[in-house]
Amino acid sequence: MGMKNILVINDEAHHCYRERPSDDTEDLKGDEKKEAEKNNEAARLWISGIEAVQRKLGVRTVFDLSATPFFLRGSGYAEGTLFHWTVSDFSLMDAIECGIVKLPRVPVADNVPGGDTPMFRNLWEHIGKKMPKKGRGAGKTLDPLNLPPELQSALQALYGHYVETYTLWEQAGIDVPPVFIVVCNNTATSKLVYDFISGFHREHEDGTSTLEQGRLALFRNYDEHGHRLSRPRTLLIDSEQLESGDALDTTFRDMASDEIKRFRRELIERTGDIKAGDTISDPDLLREVMNTVGKKDRLGESIRCVVSVSMLTEGWDANTVTHILGVRAFGTQLLCEQVVGRALRRQNYDTNDDGLFNVEYADVLGIPFDFAAKPVVAPPKRPRETVRVHAVIPDRDPLEITFPRVEGYRVELPNETVSAKFGPDSVLELTPDLVGPSITQNQGIVGEDVDLSLKHLKDVRTSTILFHLTRHLIFTQYRDPGEEPKLHLFGQLKRITRQWLDGGYLRCTGGTYPAQLLYQAIADMACERIKSAITESLAREDRPIKAVLDPYNPTGSSAYVNFTTSKGTRWRTDPAKCHVNWAVCDSDWEAEFCRVAEAHPRVLAYIKNQNLGFEVPYLMAGVRRKYIPDFIVRIDDGRPDPLNLIVEIKGYRGEDAKEKANTLRTYWVPGVNNLGSFGRWAAAEFTAVYEIERAFDTLIATFCATAAA
Repeated sequence: MGMKNILVINDEAHHCYRERPSDDTEDLKGDEKKEAEKNNEAARLWISGIEAVQRKLGVRTVFDLSATPFFLRGSGYAEGTLFHWTVSDFSLMDAIECGIVKLPRVPVADNVPGGDTPMFRNLWEHIGKKMPKKGRGAGKTLDPLNLPPELQSALQALYGHYVETYTLWEQAGIDVPPVFIVVCNNTATSKLVYDFISGFHREHEDGTSTLEQGRLALFRNYDEHGHRLSRPRTLLIDSEQLESGDALDTTFRDMASDEIKRFRRELIERTGDIKAGDTISDPDLLREVMNTVGKKDRLGESIRCVVSVSMLTEGWDANTVTHILGVRAFGTQLLCEQVVGRALRRQNYDTNDDGLFNVEYADVLGIPFDFAAKPVVAPPKRPRETVRVHAVIPDRDPLEITFPRVEGYRVELPNETVSAKFGPDSVLELTPDLVGPSITQNQGIVGEDVDLSLKHLKDVRTSTILFHLTRHLIFTQYRDPGEEPKLHLFGQLKRITRQWLDGGYLRCTGGTYPAQLLYQAIADMACERIKSAITESLAREDRPIKAVLDPYNPTGSSAYVNFTTSKGTRWRTDPAKCHVNWAVCDSDWEAEFCRVAEAHPRVLAYIKNQNLGFEVPYLMAGVRRKYIPDFIVRIDDGRPDPLNLIVEIKGYRGEDAKEKANTLRTYWVPGVNNLGSFGRWAAAEFTAVYEIERAFDTLIATFCATAAA
């Protein structure tokens, strides 16, 4: 190379810096740590390349261009600090205030009580643990209809406003549709969201498949007859989809022949190779569809929704984007600005009669974008005292408590009449806290605000809900593995499901709707309540419930407790009442119960269930979980053998707490008692801290009176 002392122009230069070595390492974990390492490696590679050019050729000047010229987390500098060499910074806030971009509206309020920020402002904080951690190649088959309720509500809320925008655009004669973007964390999530939105074929064990239509009608890629649309409405853009080549229908080339010819001509002009247009592959077409979204008479003109994995953060210039949903972690304001920026390119730059731009809006959910982000400094953390918690052996061995390690339950269903015994714990209350806010107020720094709601769900008929819920009950609760569902029970289960719906056991509060029972996770919860009521009605001697024990480790014991903890809330136990030296508590209420238990003369021994290994398996929204009760108390109720009482201290009783109580009362206690080898068991729940002592005294008196009768 004959060049010397060259001029370097860095575009997107926020990726080009040398991180500062620091002894004060930031406390980053999980995805945020990986993202920081990836950013630092990219910055290190870029700046190292320029330094190599400097050594070999010489660099006269470097000009950095970036819309976001500030340091990221993990760089060694406070997050959000402007690069020291910044000469001019025209920030996004300046662009918004000048009106040269769309005005982003983000959630500022909702009807979920108690949160510091609206749920849909940082959606990932509420759903991250429920989403797949790896890409589609992990091999596990996931169900698109089993997305977390909060995510489904976010999609429905943003889609409801999109429908209004779409209608207004049609009435205004705009030739292309508005565009809705979903940005996901990995290829597994993007495929789930894409299938949920656009529709998919569900494969069955016998090799057949059935079409599940997309839940958002305007984004469906299948018509009402189940045929795939030649020109898709929803596009999935990620590395695996580009490589698979199956994103476009086989008839797409015929339907879009004119646009493909235009693309071929542009390709020849761009490359200067006359043969470049002869070998256009499906991935090439897919990229062109993505690059021409929102452009009339181009391959992407029909696209209404784009689902992507971090591929739309830079350099994508569609100006018809009106709605964005983030389904991933956003650890930095840089990423927030990049993703939100995909929606901020104005559609129209014509001025009005006052010589100003008319305001254009972009509605954003799931992206914690801050209009006035400042450098973030992490406060120091004070180290906490640790103690060793252990069983005091052999001094307290007479106080040892043993328990069964239950893996599941076996229940036989009658062949004839099925009935149900509904009670207070059969109630399923749909609240914004459970399914996501039903009303979210989106607002920018100026301009009009807008309420995103779920009011379009009220049009779903009760008969539709009843049919789908009964069908879900049979297919998920009354179907043995590898066998056909018990369809002969459909009529009886439909009757019981109607009793549950009409009997006031479904309560919709805070603007929620019965149609949200069609969310699969909520349908699972409803079916579990109904099945528990049916099982409780079967609890008789000819068909007893049996607990299924861990075959390799059927018995647990307090003798194996041995761990260290830094929890500050703990109770030093009475050597005459507890096998373990400390009771590590999750709240002051639990510490109060320790005092009450030690003071009662009928209590022989008790143990706090911390690292004890005592778990109650249960189902919540179709997912197998482990419930860890708070205490086991051994009580002398006047019978030859003591009573083992499972105690739960509970303040707020959410839907999860009801499911735990249902399982404990309906399955675990009768199932273990029917085994006959672990003594007698019962369960109790205390919900009022100032009434614990009185309620505990009353409960033990009841046990003693029953034993004496």
